[in-house]
Amino acid sequence: MKTKLRQIQNSGFTFVCTSSVWLLTAALLLFLLPMLVKGSQAVFFQRTVEFDKMQKKLFKRGDEKTLQTLITETEAARRPALALLDQFSRGIDIAPLQKTARAAYQQYGRHLRYRGVSGELYTQRRNLARRLRDDFLQAVQETDKSRAQALLDNIDSQRSNPDFRQTPMEALFSLSERYRQILQEIDLTQRARYAAELDLVKTEMRNLLGPLPSEPEPPLPQERFGAARWDIAQKHLHNLLYQTQWVPAGDGSKQLIARQIRRDDPAEGIFAGTALAPLFPMMEQNLPAMLKPRPTVYWQYFFDDSTAGHYFGGAGPEILGTLLLTVLSMILAVPIGVLSAAYLVEYASDGIINRIIRTCINTLAGVPSIVYGLFGLAFFVLLTGKPCILSASMTLALLVLPVIIRASEEAIRAVPRSYKEASLSLGAGKFRTFLSVTLPAAGPGILTGIILSLSRAAGETAPILFAGAVALGPVPKIGLKPDWLFQPTRALSYGCYDITVGDRMAMLVPHNQFGMALTLILLVILLNITAILLRWRMSKKLQGL
Repeated sequence: MKTKLRQIQNSGFTFVCTSSVWLLTAALLLFLLPMLVKGSQAVFFQRTVEFDKMQKKLFKRGDEKTLQTLITETEAARRPALALLDQFSRGIDIAPLQKTARAAYQQYGRHLRYRGVSGELYTQRRNLARRLRDDFLQAVQETDKSRAQALLDNIDSQRSNPDFRQTPMEALFSLSERYRQILQEIDLTQRARYAAELDLVKTEMRNLLGPLPSEPEPPLPQERFGAARWDIAQKHLHNLLYQTQWVPAGDGSKQLIARQIRRDDPAEGIFAGTALAPLFPMMEQNLPAMLKPRPTVYWQYFFDDSTAGHYFGGAGPEILGTLLLTVLSMILAVPIGVLSAAYLVEYASDGIINRIIRTCINTLAGVPSIVYGLFGLAFFVLLTGKPCILSASMTLALLVLPVIIRASEEAIRAVPRSYKEASLSLGAGKFRTFLSVTLPAAGPGILTGIILSLSRAAGETAPILFAGAVALGPVPKIGLKPDWLFQPTRALSYGCYDITVGDRMAMLVPHNQFGMALTLILLVILLNITAILLRWRMSKKLQGL
């Protein structure tokens, strides 16, 4: 009976342990798989011709001849849609029409002075031109079509006037004729509504195709180009074709806050019967020809710099900054941690002082990382004079120091006492015994602590938040002079934080956020693999293999 009960207990314990391992593996996969899928989209995606333009303009990369061929083909596909948008905009956005009319009137005055017209004749012609200009300005502001046409008739009645032939006033007559055609295509009473909706259409057209032909080049890089990725283009196309509204659910709910549902209304219905209505099916059908999507592997993501807001580019500076901070913090923390552990094990007596020191180390290991960041701001930043790589590395070194001390202490204590006694019996001193016998034997255990510290140092954000990390800045140039130690740097962990909470523009490109997080995971795994291989080689050497 006891034997059977013991077997049941053993089977139950084995089942619980196995289930725990499988649950842990499932949780790890549940965390890593979405990160892997979404993060890989920063490297594997369908690029568009706008991506090629961006690469050529910002990174001087790509074949000029191939790019010009693509630009020619895509511009031919875009031209009809842009013409529709421009034609409709002339009747809604009256500011350019007013500006042209005023310019024509001013140029006509200069024309009269150049021809030597003066006196009463100059005043008479100038007054007539002013009246025609004012009629046009009033016509484009009218919401009544009949009154607007009457004002345009007044202008057209002077078209045959010989005083206006071959003068700048002919531009005003052309405007009048063009606006008369526009009146047949729009409902003037709906102009205010059309103007607001047209702004949304133009915004999405810019997001898809870049700046409109009549617009100057924007100063910000993310506004100079259209959708560089096909998946982003699909989102902007949806925003162009549909307008999202939140409406009451209509389910009879009597809650304090009524439940709402999302409804996508076709934007084509808003402009039904206007010259802009054909734009929407045209964009839906011809967008591939306008952007030329093609699969690509953007391996330069791991080396390229990024633009403001991480909208374009890669994570090269962030990778370099993370490596600098991690390696430098290990250089600072490992010697101090190993020597402290050696003192606690080999030299300090097992008294109350030693126990207090160990308690303090254990307490420091549980202090929140933000506290280390505030300490780094209050101490190391004042020591270095400004937030920089050195102050951030010292803060990280302080953060991982308790882990290294505890791991090194346990590794040194695990070295068989016979190793030390054999060395001492051969005449070696205590210090030489530690260097030549104890330390090499404890090396694999010490490296285990370093591996844990590497992962934490590379992934922490709070300690470097105030001590030396920046969202955007120059890439440190490593050289023999230590100037680069006193410069701030970008880091993967801080970059993820900045994209998440600090920049609205970066939230429009979530693949960069997940790509940076995946890059950080891969970098930590790579550093861990390097340390594990070093530990494995050290263990083999100790075993004489």
